[in-house]
Amino acid sequence: MSTIRANRIDRRLFLGLAGGTAVGAGLAACSGGGTPAPVSPSGAALDPSVLPKYIPQSIVEPDIKGVNGSVSGFTTIPREMVQTVPEVPGRGSEFTAMTPLWATVPPGREDNAYMQAVDAEIGARFQFNITDGNSYNERLQAVLASPRNVPDFVTVQSSGMPTRFDDAVRANFQDLTPFLAGDAIERYPNLAALPTAMWSCCVFNGGLYALPYASDTITTTIFQRRDLMEELGIEVAPSSAEDFLSLLKELTGGGRWAVNDLSDGSAVHTIFGTPPLWVERDGTLVHRYETDEYRAAMEYQARVFAAGVVHPDSVAGNSQQGRQRFISGEVAITGDGVGGWLSTLRAARPGNPDFDMYPVPLFAADGTGEPVVWKGTPANLFSFLKKSEDPARIEEQLALANYFAAPFGSRENVLLDYGVEGTHHERDERGAFYLTDQGEREVVRTYTWISRAERAATEVQYDGYVEDMTSWMASVMEYAVEPPFYGRTLVVPNEFASLSGPFEDLEADIARGRRTMADLDAAVEDWRRSGGDRMRAFYLEALEAQG
Repeated sequence: MSTIRANRIDRRLFLGLAGGTAVGAGLAACSGGGTPAPVSPSGAALDPSVLPKYIPQSIVEPDIKGVNGSVSGFTTIPREMVQTVPEVPGRGSEFTAMTPLWATVPPGREDNAYMQAVDAEIGARFQFNITDGNSYNERLQAVLASPRNVPDFVTVQSSGMPTRFDDAVRANFQDLTPFLAGDAIERYPNLAALPTAMWSCCVFNGGLYALPYASDTITTTIFQRRDLMEELGIEVAPSSAEDFLSLLKELTGGGRWAVNDLSDGSAVHTIFGTPPLWVERDGTLVHRYETDEYRAAMEYQARVFAAGVVHPDSVAGNSQQGRQRFISGEVAITGDGVGGWLSTLRAARPGNPDFDMYPVPLFAADGTGEPVVWKGTPANLFSFLKKSEDPARIEEQLALANYFAAPFGSRENVLLDYGVEGTHHERDERGAFYLTDQGEREVVRTYTWISRAERAATEVQYDGYVEDMTSWMASVMEYAVEPPFYGRTLVVPNEFASLSGPFEDLEADIARGRRTMADLDAAVEDWRRSGGDRMRAFYLEALEAQG
């Protein structure tokens, strides 16, 4: 196999790059924890005293405890919930909030009993500007260009920050360091229970500027239809990439295809352990495009397509219906985000109670050694507060955020996730929550985009899910690796924002045989000349600063 080698760059070259201030999709590096100090956009180490003190709390003990950072699980649901916010957090103020949504937009507050109930409980009135998640970043860019129109709360995705975002943060949003750093967080115990790794991602311009939204420790995987495999008498336990391809061939036929496009959910990169962005090797930083893993994944993709095991609609580029093809059984295996596990069960089980899915066990691509799975960022969204000259207003907003971050087992969490019992949800004999028709229309993610407790598996209404989710994630943590800059947000120069653009189409063309690996080699060399090596220098400076 041909090997792409990174050009060596001295860490001290291109020091002037730090003056740039923009983030392009995929260039913001944020992940969690560890002892090194956070890194500023300029690459200078920050005083860790800007971070809040971590004060864990235990409202309800989990039935299944997490292992090495894996998600905890609850197989029993308490009948009586704990109140974590004894006093009404709001002071009667009105607030605007801009949030994304990847679902049907609910009725507005005037026609939404859920929003009315939450507002009454929290003592504040919210007006949500809900934007389709697929076009959210474009809308955000327009809003930030007009400071007068910036809402009181603004949700921002880590992978979609606008260009010159650190300037926008400085101009529009409140520095929360005086309100939350160190012991100051004690006023907000639900926020204080969020791990330090999550808060580390919220450091911009040397200060704490945002509230974190927790993401899964492991973000992507490959799912199998376990119920179909049992019907076919097939055990899915591949020992290598070659073994997996043989399985895909075996599953294809009789009106069924083995798999959707393996680029969905980065499935092919899960197989080969491709680094998410940068990896430190031989004294320098190597970009994922330059790694043997990335190249091997591209070669493998082409072989999978050539084998005729990919659903024709995926071959044609239709990824939007990939999950539905998996639900219907047209494909037996699909890549997806870990969060897609629960979403798929919700969509599939009503029409097929026997529907069962489970991740394909991890394996080393070459059949030797151990697999590698990269940890994702501990906070993949941020909530910013509009700058205010009134400290009392900021304190009220933080008190509300503390309410929204109430953990599982609390009264606040039930109201936020399921609305009012009898109106928006009912409970079964196990205590599990089921949304009513009105709940399905009105209860969607709104308030909890602003802040939310750590993820836990609690959905016992989907038989086996909690046990499967927690056991699988605990098993893969053995192979979990932290990428460089884990637990940090770096805002990189604007000139690098478009560097990754050509690779998306190139990857699709290589998979479908329209272009070759020689085109990939040429694209990587062009990437280096067009700014990749300068971007490496920026990250090397930041790596040196963090120690």
